[in-house]
Amino acid sequence: MIDFSQLDRTIHEKGRLSIMTLLASRVEPWPFQDLKSQLDMSDGNLITHLRTLEKAEFITGEKLTGDGRPQTLYTLTSVGRQAFVAYLGVLEQILGLGK
Repeated sequence: MIDFSQLDRTIHEKGRLSIMTLLASRVEPWPFQDLKSQLDMSDGNLITHLRTLEKAEFITGEKLTGDGRPQTLYTLTSVGRQAFVAYLGVLEQILGLGK
């Protein structure tokens, strides 16, 4: 029997799942503006989800300042990657039941 309580509530929300998926899809950090564009989210909505994921220590944000406009780059932490892999494992079990 599948233990649905193992679906991480922090990741399970659609916006955060989308962020985690993008961050897991590549090694390079994602700039805030690229995440915003890819996910079609408002600044406020994206920031709220990013803060939730940072609080859970699933992601980190690094603010870069230089000649131009400051930007923040986001990456998945090792804790975040482990949580995401575990989340996907539960989803695979669920999908297996549905086949």
